[in-house]
Amino acid sequence: MPRESKKPTKSDRTRAAIVTAAQKLFAEQGYERTTVRDIAALAEIDPALVIRYFGSKDELFARVAVFDLKLPDLGKVDRSKIGENLVRHFLSMWEGENAIGGMPIMLRSATSNEVAANKLREVFSGQVMPALARAGGRENVAERAGLVSSQLLGLAFCRYVLKLPPVVNLSREVIIRAVGKTIQRYATGED
Repeated sequence: MPRESKKPTKSDRTRAAIVTAAQKLFAEQGYERTTVRDIAALAEIDPALVIRYFGSKDELFARVAVFDLKLPDLGKVDRSKIGENLVRHFLSMWEGENAIGGMPIMLRSATSNEVAANKLREVFSGQVMPALARAGGRENVAERAGLVSSQLLGLAFCRYVLKLPPVVNLSREVIIRAVGKTIQRYATGED
């Protein structure tokens, strides 16, 4: 006999509406400019419910800003194409269906909020460093991860936060090719 699927409760729907509204507003406005009242208004609920379900704006932010970079296994990528693969992967995260996900939220918020800055550091140390260790060994992996991160976050900041016209107008393929060369050097530790 097939199992009956559980119908979402009003509480489940309210919680989901809060998460969706928070993701959208944190991504568009950053942490500091987003208020609990803004989130509640977009979710079409009373602001007290945001606090009831999530405790505080910080706790809600921590919930919606969690994400997995889903980095490819760089040990299985053609060694000469690691840089291009990483840039292509990040562009797909920033410009793909995950664009309202954790990365834009954290990037906008990390400049003014220490919780966001810490979360961003955790993501890169916990995900980028291990990926690069598989690609180019453990030697200088922290330094290489820092350099890769500086390039990728710099690109994201210029293209998606500052929206610098010359960077915004670059095609994905130009970015993949140009930035990929620099990332390649940093990722593998080879000149």
